[in-house]
Amino acid sequence: MERRAFCKNSLLGGAAVLANPLIGKATALDLFSVNKPLQLMGNRFVTFCIMIRTSPWEVSRDVKLINRDEGFAHTLEVVQRLREIFAKNVPGGKLTWGFTLNALEDKRPNYVDIRKYAAECQLKYGDEVSYFPGYFPAMYLPRKRVNQEMTEALQRITAMVGNGYRPKAVMGGFLSADNLAYLAEKENIHVAHAVIWSQHETDGGGADGSPSYPFYPSKQHFCKPAQGKSDFIDCVNLDGWSVDFLCALQSGNVWGTTPFNGAASRRGVGPIETYGDWGLDIGHYSVMHTQAIHFDRGFELNGFGWIPNIWEAALVKIAERKNWDDTLAYRALDKWTGDTVKRWPDVKFVTFGEYGEAWRSHYRDNSQWNYRFEEKGLGIGNSWGNEEIKWYMNKEFRLATLRNWHKKGPEMVVDFTRYDLPAQEPADPSPDKPVKDWSLMNRINQKGVRPQDTPVLLSALNNDDKDLIARHYSELLK
Repeated sequence: MERRAFCKNSLLGGAAVLANPLIGKATALDLFSVNKPLQLMGNRFVTFCIMIRTSPWEVSRDVKLINRDEGFAHTLEVVQRLREIFAKNVPGGKLTWGFTLNALEDKRPNYVDIRKYAAECQLKYGDEVSYFPGYFPAMYLPRKRVNQEMTEALQRITAMVGNGYRPKAVMGGFLSADNLAYLAEKENIHVAHAVIWSQHETDGGGADGSPSYPFYPSKQHFCKPAQGKSDFIDCVNLDGWSVDFLCALQSGNVWGTTPFNGAASRRGVGPIETYGDWGLDIGHYSVMHTQAIHFDRGFELNGFGWIPNIWEAALVKIAERKNWDDTLAYRALDKWTGDTVKRWPDVKFVTFGEYGEAWRSHYRDNSQWNYRFEEKGLGIGNSWGNEEIKWYMNKEFRLATLRNWHKKGPEMVVDFTRYDLPAQEPADPSPDKPVKDWSLMNRINQKGVRPQDTPVLLSALNNDDKDLIARHYSELLK
């Protein structure tokens, strides 16, 4: 109903779309190649989501971890300006709109207007309109309730956008293996942002242990890649933010006496930890450094590169860090999108669903992907300039080594997570008895929070572990 009323006054027929100068030539041409399949290999991708909520950390309509109304921070002007900045710098680009359940239901005029605008952007630009249950549903809600609310939200989105529309992906934050199986089998949705890579003791919880790039999850644990047909879930599991791999070694966030001059495990491309903590210029170094890990050396190693990023629309109006102001978010978005396109002109800004489906078309199971990443620190915060980290990720394990490259030090194993071992998720949580840590940890974990996580030489691993590594990367043990 909302979309029909809105479109009636906005002249969004096919001819009007082609004639609209705001769309640009690239978008108009894309209308004629809408069915052209998106190729994974040989491409650089950014998946960008704008999140719409009514309060911080909504888990459900009646489960809110911070009871603060953010209606004032969500206006049509805010989301229009964000989308217009994006369109200016990325003509033809698409983004994902993520709505919490409350944001889909709220009857206040500002939320009605935002929903109408998102529906217009879906028609005009091909944006994705999706459900975003506030990052933490698996930690606070029983699995059955999460499934029920995903179905309800998807029905609301279809009614809101019209013409039988359904997103290709759900923006879940953390979702259990059961939730991912439900999406695939009951909702015919085969892509989900269901893990926040490396998050541990941040925002009250986390789930470290997964690969950082897409994978098909196991029925045993959503952080574990499926090992075969018997535990395979046909729902591609995606991360939500690219982070600096060296910063990710930190568990949680540690702030120093100087504001925001400490270790941030989530620093990478996220706006709070970069532009918010360091300001526009220095924060931008962190963003571009993190992207270069994937778009330069990572592209050479993997054959494609990918940067996921999520911005809460509320950041425009809420000073969550002392050096935020009402214009910083706009200026940061302008700088990020503009400089990304300038440095990597071939980059494709696509929806989370489009990217996940492109990956799914290329990889039918977990047997073929083999991700590798190399990073030398930026020299800001805990991305130490004298450190070099290397990651190796495949179906059977993930492995990280760290060394002081200034001193030509030895490579020490800081993470060795085996996926060929049994894993088990926690039992159902509830709002009054949440389960905040869903991490998959076994041999050695990058966060260093257990006695067995002390870094060791590769040669110090047991023979079974070394044999497994040698089957994939024999050169490491020579």
